Amino acid sequence: MRVVSLVPSLTEAVAVTLPGLLVGATTYCTHPADLDVARVGGTKYPDVPAVLALRPDIVLMNIEENRRADADALEAADVRVRLTYPRTVSGALDELGGLLRDLGQPEEPGWLRAARAAWSATRPALSPRGAIVPVWRRPWVVAGGDTFASDVLHRLGLCNLYDTTDDRYPRPSLEEMRALKPDLIVLPDEPYPFAVGDGPEAFPGLACALISGRHLTWYGPSLAEAREILTAQLAEPVTAAGRK
Repeated sequence: MRVVSLVPSLTEAVAVTLPGLLVGATTYCTHPADLDVARVGGTKYPDVPAVLALRPDIVLMNIEENRRADADALEAADVRVRLTYPRTVSGALDELGGLLRDLGQPEEPGWLRAARAAWSATRPALSPRGAIVPVWRRPWVVAGGDTFASDVLHRLGLCNLYDTTDDRYPRPSLEEMRALKPDLIVLPDEPYPFAVGDGPEAFPGLACALISGRHLTWYGPSLAEAREILTAQLAEPVTAAGRK
């Protein structure tokens, strides 16, 4: 089977579980670091002719990360498209298990079993706190309800203050966010690369946790270690000046 993945987390999952199947991936597919396959553009604007030139049996896509128009173009060329759309940790684990079985992996790989074990804990790792999770700025965009990231944080003990909104990715103003009086601002380093000098300064007087976006939003092998890594990062907030 020849597989092209347009989803970074699925690229990693296939590459480490079924090496040899993957023949193409996006430029944003950074894991594993030694991945040596053809690159076919970005997640939003892949080079569809380049994908077709690889003669894939299946192309892996995500409803949020990729465009419907590209999926339609691939299907019109008689290429099978596998769409994923996990919005919870348990949903992601089940989708991964089903995908890998369909690609020829008879048993769940060790990393997937480890991820299930890590996220089976029912007791939150952190004390309850109200949090806001910006994922972009200029304009500000935050993670709302029914999102994978929100479920990850909920399982760690945080309450996403935008979890009850109808919009999955609201665009509040800074004033609106501050008015909610959050205990914590969670700033992942992707998709927007929040850092000590880019993000916390917008929330003076509020605790800000700089965390790994890959461990917050990727559903793949990173889930095996995400609970431990995110718990440690969320427990180490910084001020606008970058001091603990």
